[in-house]
Amino acid sequence: MSLNLEDVARIARLARIELSAAEREATRDQLNDILGFIEQLQAVDTTGIEPMAHAVDVVQRLRPDVVTETDRRADFQAVAPETEAGLYLVPRVVE
Repeated sequence: MSLNLEDVARIARLARIELSAAEREATRDQLNDILGFIEQLQAVDTTGIEPMAHAVDVVQRLRPDVVTETDRRADFQAVAPETEAGLYLVPRVVE
């Protein structure tokens, strides 16, 4: 697949990007290089190869999911201007 200048102009218009003629040509060349590389990758025979989530087989060490902080909602809401049912009340800003 190869892009022409009209394709690049359409993509730029859809992306709301203004490109000069020189920028369109440079962008066309860059996009065609990217698409060519993708075609090379798609041409590789990957039968029998299991998909991987990461290039290196790593295991993420996770910490135990335990609560370490105490509940201080009452302390925090005691200094708030207005609260109701455990929620902070704020002035309406959108009508």
